[in-house]
Amino acid sequence: MRKLLVLALVGLVAQLIDGSLGMAYGLTSSTLLLVVGVAPAAASASVHLAEIGTTLAAGVAHWRFGNVDWRVVTRIALPGAIGAFAGATLLSSISTESAAPWMAAILFTLGAYLLVRFSRPLRTGRVGGRLRGRFLGPLGLVAGFVDATGGGGWGPVATPALLVSGRLEPRKVIGSVDTAEFVVAGAASVGFLIGLGTEGFLLPTVVALLIGGLIAAPLAAWLVRIVPAQLLGAAVGGVIVLTNARTLIRSAELGGPLRPTLYVLLAAGWLTALVFAVRALRRTRRAHATVAAAAATAPAAGLPVLPESASVTPGAADGSAPADLSVAGTPGAR
Repeated sequence: MRKLLVLALVGLVAQLIDGSLGMAYGLTSSTLLLVVGVAPAAASASVHLAEIGTTLAAGVAHWRFGNVDWRVVTRIALPGAIGAFAGATLLSSISTESAAPWMAAILFTLGAYLLVRFSRPLRTGRVGGRLRGRFLGPLGLVAGFVDATGGGGWGPVATPALLVSGRLEPRKVIGSVDTAEFVVAGAASVGFLIGLGTEGFLLPTVVALLIGGLIAAPLAAWLVRIVPAQLLGAAVGGVIVLTNARTLIRSAELGGPLRPTLYVLLAAGWLTALVFAVRALRRTRRAHATVAAAAATAPAAGLPVLPESASVTPGAADGSAPADLSVAGTPGAR
């Protein structure tokens, strides 16, 4: 019972993070499951089975709030499902001893990517145009494969790529990626079912993760207004990097003074990323405050009022992220 409560807490924390960033449910859950000793394939299989429920709830919520571009969903979901099925089949055929460093390496890389991404303002182009299928198809295929083999990665791969394209509003990027993930999670679960059988799924773990995730779903809407995504993303990235570095160092059989030295360097990098994240957050907030002040004084001076959207226009002169991403996390419905 104590272990199930811990797993439910893992699902709750992972969903809170995912609800605030639009990513990292699988990364966080898989990392913590590996820490408690769950085999890599079983961890990824259990997380993806639980994600069928959590992504369905998230997709319905995004749809109700108008955050879904169904054209993007239909063009990214099917390739993502194919990639996830292939990744699940591959991971199922690898021994636990071989899969552990492979999965840890993928999670470590994605954690490092989160550190880099959230330690600086997100740069995007102006929203406009349409995303082409020849871009969405390969993106979904790669994101789905990484997601299944690494136990997570659909959001960290797909969401930034769509944001940087500048062709879709941030809220619709996150809503469309989350909605498409339901199909990806289902395909990965089928792949694990074929490769591992029903014994590959730790059903108590799945239920605990699902319960925690469903409880956290409404709480995430509150958290997103309190904790800046810039800081949360850097913090989560550091946890993922340090946790999976432990597995990689043990697999490489590094000992002596080299092991603590590596941990110190990684911790220093994490601290540096947090410092840069704080600086980027402050710079972004100052820019928004300046624009808001100008908009407030414009009517009195007889000048045209600056549109509200100008304060969150991607690709601003200071290179800052849109306000609804860099300051308060996942954007809400407009």
